[in-house]
Amino acid sequence: MDYNNLFHQCAEFLRWLAPILGLTYKEVNIWIFVINEPLIFYIMVFWIIKLKKQINALQTKQPL
Repeated sequence: MDYNNLFHQCAEFLRWLAPILGLTYKEVNIWIFVINEPLIFYIMVFWIIKLKKQINALQTKQPL
């Protein structure tokens, strides 16, 4: 599958999804790529930092 085909399939999915959500294609794009994606990214970064701290704490308590 080439990238052009993948892009067109994703765009068609958003065009299909927009009326179901009562939004326009552009509004769906904004919700996904401007609001949700950065929010998920920052949540993941903080989660990874938390887990790394937990791993470090466990490693210092129990040497391998």
